[in-house]
Amino acid sequence: MAEAAAELLERAARRDAALEELRALRLAVQAVPPAALRARLGEHHLGALFGLLGVNDREQVSACVSILERLLQAVDPLYVIQNLREELQKGLFHPDDSVKILTMAQVGRIVEDSHAVTEILRSPELLRQIIHCIGGEKIAVAKEAIKSLSRIAQTQEGLEALFGSSLLSDLRNVMATSDVVRYRVYELIVEISSVSAESLNYCANSGLIPELIGELTGEDVLVRATCIEMVTSLAHTPQGRLYLAQQGVIDKISNIILGAESDPFSSFYLPGFVKFFGNLAIVDSPQQICERYPVFMEKVFEMAESQDPTMIGVAVDTLGILGSNVEGKQVLHKTRSRFQNLLSKIGHQAKNAPTELRLRCLDAISSLLYLPPEQHTEDLLRMTESWFTSLSSQPLELLRSISTQPFPDLHCGALRVFTALANQPWAQKLMLDSPGFVEYVVDRSVEPDKASKDAKYELVKALVNSKTIAEVFGNQYYLRLRAYLHEGPYYVKAVSTTAVEGAE
Repeated sequence: MAEAAAELLERAARRDAALEELRALRLAVQAVPPAALRARLGEHHLGALFGLLGVNDREQVSACVSILERLLQAVDPLYVIQNLREELQKGLFHPDDSVKILTMAQVGRIVEDSHAVTEILRSPELLRQIIHCIGGEKIAVAKEAIKSLSRIAQTQEGLEALFGSSLLSDLRNVMATSDVVRYRVYELIVEISSVSAESLNYCANSGLIPELIGELTGEDVLVRATCIEMVTSLAHTPQGRLYLAQQGVIDKISNIILGAESDPFSSFYLPGFVKFFGNLAIVDSPQQICERYPVFMEKVFEMAESQDPTMIGVAVDTLGILGSNVEGKQVLHKTRSRFQNLLSKIGHQAKNAPTELRLRCLDAISSLLYLPPEQHTEDLLRMTESWFTSLSSQPLELLRSISTQPFPDLHCGALRVFTALANQPWAQKLMLDSPGFVEYVVDRSVEPDKASKDAKYELVKALVNSKTIAEVFGNQYYLRLRAYLHEGPYYVKAVSTTAVEGAE
């Protein structure tokens, strides 16, 4: 097969391969290992195949793209950038998206290679073309371009190339294409800023981050909603949070939430602004954020207490994020009866709301009730128990009824809540006292699909790994759980059959 591939490659290199032969070459290169291809591959082969892309014949282009995808896997990225620079530039100009995607994939390989990436910095025309790909109609091409430029900017030379030359003008020209493309450039800038304080300085000095923030705090409510997602990403890094605080952006976002009462269009951007503070609290300090920006907590409670399913969903997600660590749990606990009343509403929604909101409620309940073993103090265990009892008059039965419904997502959501509780002694006692609960846990027949089997297995694992389980459940149940864990999530008991003479 390697001989056949080599012969067909030679015909393609002479540019006289018919479509039938290109089809045969496509099959041949798929059957030959990359190492064997590499031994027979010359620069003229690849150049010729790139040359065959310049025709108005979709089938020929498609065949050549498939062949090149396979052959280029066998070639070192440094070789590609040193020997096929012009071909890559033409590929990025090509009207067929499959050629652009092929070329961008090679650019992706080059920028991931520490030796090859320096070569690309010596190719301003190629860099310019990659920037222009951000404005392409095909989202897959634009995403690859953003990823590659972000990788290029991880070095000092890359930052200089993008922001210290005429390429910055190219970025700005691409931004002017449309609103969608402008946001893609902001996405790139946020990704670059996330690498280090130095990269953020380059982005800030270019004027692009100030422009993003200007749009965030401007009057266009739809633009606000889009920009807040990017600013939230920026806040995930220490340098991003410091920059936003120094520029007064966090205060501005707080003031916009405060003024949302009188804005009839606030529902467009409020969810994103509230999520911003939720994310900020979890990467910073929940207590400090909630004390410094009390409007955030107040708005979360207001949204959760409203009748709007969209707002309730965002509030529930935010409470789940906030309560995912102990400091956040303590902040919520300080609100006393107001939060406990809210838990009752979340329990009600988990049972009665549309499926998507029920799932979000179950995930938030899991996050709020989980306590790592090292945090099992008397006070915190009492707190999670009081929260659990606030969900409903019979919270364990509520969750059991959800876990027995024939909807895999809800079934797994309820199992995740049980898993979150599984290491807490008070919850173990409730499980043991609930008739048939332990039998349900070890019954494999009630899990119809892989996701459910995996979720049940996680519950069993959490129970077995708890230090108090043997004492609470007793030896018999503990050994059954251990056996379940040992057998794995997909164990099926063998059924022996006896042949009977004369039976059909």
